[in-house]
Formats: sequence, C-alpha cells, structure tokens
Amino acid sequence: MRTPAKVRVGDAPDTRVVGPISQTDIVRFAGAGGDFNPLHHDPGFVATSGFPGVIAMGQMQAGILAGWLSDTFGVEHVRSFGVRFVAPVFLGDTLTVGGTVATITEANGESLATLDLVASGTKGPVVTGSATVVVAAT
Repeated sequence: MRTPAKVRVGDAPDTRVVGPISQTDIVRFAGAGGDFNPLHHDPGFVATSGFPGVIAMGQMQAGILAGWLSDTFGVEHVRSFGVRFVAPVFLGDTLTVGGTVATITEANGESLATLDLVASGTKGPVVTGSATVVVAAT
C-alpha cells in the first residue's frame, strides 16, 4: 500500500495532458465499455445530430480524470469520485486533467482531502467533479 500524499489546501498536483483524441481512442473505449452510439463513430449520423463532428463519450473523459486521480493519490486512497459532463469532446481535442485540494478534514481516523476536479479541452472545461482521498496527516 502506498503512503498517502502530503498535500495542503490550495495544492494542485501536476496535471496530465492527453491527446489529441483520435477516432481510434474513441473506438477502443467503445469496445471496452460497450457504448456503440453512432455519435461516437459514424460521421453520417453525426451530420444529422447537430454536432459539428464525432464526439467522445463522456465516460471516456471521466475515466481519464479517474486515472489521473488514482495515479496521483493511489486507488486505495480514493473514497469518493463524482463527475458532471459540461461540454463535448471532439476528434483532435487535447485534454488537460487535474484537481485542486479544496478542504482537508478528519473522519474515522483518516485525514481526508476533498478535491475539485476538472478535465479541460481546447475550449474550456468538459468534465468537472470532486473526489475525496485519504492524505497524510499534517
């Protein structure tokens, strides 16, 4: 088991940059998750949808953000994770994912940090969220 991270309120651990998002990324995620909505792979269908191009599924961005969280703090230290989808991700977009420590509290003998999370694309946030992780007592 990894040692919990040492953080303070206001800390923002190093972000992760992912992309540019390709059709292959989307197809691979669709295969893994079973989401074969034509918005994610069929340009002809997308042309009738009102979107300007193929979009990545929101769960893909949420998964990328969850990967950053678990790599940064250790999956064994994650106590909660939630997201809100705020904008689509298109082919060619590059995502920057990360978070900021909002609070640190004590509960059940653990120091818990609440993080404000964000995945941002070319035009701004695409996913926002929050997480609670165990951190080192200060």
